[in-house]
Amino acid sequence: MAERDGAAPVEPATGRRIAALAFPALGVLAAEPVYLLFDLAVVGRLGALSLAGLAIGALVMGVLSAQLTFLSYGTTARAARFYGAGDRTAAVAEGVQATWLALGIGTTIVAAVQVCAVPLVSALAGSAEIADAALPWVRIASLAVPAILIAAAGNGWMRGVQDTVRPLRYVVFGFAVSAVLCPLLVYGLLGAPRLGLAGSAVANLVGQWLAAVLFCRALIVERVPLRLQPSVLRAQVVMGRDLVLRTVAFQACFVSAGAVAARFGAAAVAAHQVVLQLWSFLALVLDSLAIAAQSLVGAALGAGHLPHAKSVAWRVTVFSTVAAALLALVFALGASVLPGVFTDDRSVLDEIGVPWWFLVAQLPVAGVVFALDGVLLGAGDATFMRNATLISALVGFLPLIWLALAFGWGLVGIWAGLTTFMVLRLVFVGWRALSGRWLVPGTSRG
Repeated sequence: MAERDGAAPVEPATGRRIAALAFPALGVLAAEPVYLLFDLAVVGRLGALSLAGLAIGALVMGVLSAQLTFLSYGTTARAARFYGAGDRTAAVAEGVQATWLALGIGTTIVAAVQVCAVPLVSALAGSAEIADAALPWVRIASLAVPAILIAAAGNGWMRGVQDTVRPLRYVVFGFAVSAVLCPLLVYGLLGAPRLGLAGSAVANLVGQWLAAVLFCRALIVERVPLRLQPSVLRAQVVMGRDLVLRTVAFQACFVSAGAVAARFGAAAVAAHQVVLQLWSFLALVLDSLAIAAQSLVGAALGAGHLPHAKSVAWRVTVFSTVAAALLALVFALGASVLPGVFTDDRSVLDEIGVPWWFLVAQLPVAGVVFALDGVLLGAGDATFMRNATLISALVGFLPLIWLALAFGWGLVGIWAGLTTFMVLRLVFVGWRALSGRWLVPGTSRG
């Protein structure tokens, strides 16, 4: 039920309230990785060539969608402030403008991918056979980009009005439809056409657009104006610019780390990839608490309740740190057993110990960093976040990665770089949080 305009919906940040926002957000974050694993299992039975084609296609789609997370995170920050000020209409209007932006950017990307698909896929695939397998998948799946971005915008404004349950329903419904269609269209079951790898792309396309339609419907039923508002669009683009640059810094680091790990042999890059995937999964778990912080902090600042915003920040940080410490304990105690779940290759297991213990040591740091990321993003402090991430990457992560290659430090050097990156980010966000400079009341930072 919509809040009455003028009534600031700021509730105490109890553990129950934080969990009520965080758990559905975690479901949304986890839905796509779970579906991709299912898709991988279905396509994997078509053979190595189809699997390689899917890998190249997924890489293209992953890079495209990763650069545009500002449609989610930026929209949450702006919508949450209006919601906290008691203006739900303005909060939802942020979602309207973000959705128009999603449609415009998404349509442009579709056109660019269709034009550049052949050289793009050929450059990534490395062989004509894999490129031929991947190309139809990319052409079909790229048609879902506007839908993916609409869903990101929808997640953004709904988190801003502290509704994380509906996005979970919409996203799960979309992926559930895709999961049903995928084997039917890939294998031609129950009278469906047998499309092979292309069937995977069609299933993904249908599911993504179904979810997007549900997000659009949610906007329409709010009965807010749907016209374009150039001033709001400009403000969103400015915040988006900072968040995109921050994402680029992350990607440059992780791509470099993978490239350098590959120079140390198959066992090293395999061990690196296993632990990095675990790191990414655990980041999703902790990010759900950061999303709760983003929503609650934005609302508190919008309402002008600065002590409440500080209380939310420290409470969520404590929860995230405790959760991260418990995860570190689990992975420390399971160090002799858990790696065997992912591989039985002796050479990989011999290499995996180094990044594994770096991961264990990093987790408590990550718990603090990710929570404060959510706090500062909720405060709309995107410019500071951009600068902190770029400096941490350029000073800490990237130099150590390339020094590891030059001096033969192997995975020790690579993961020392990642650890330095996290520690530097801890210093930056910790200082910012303690300084109180993020505590800017009102419906915008401007």
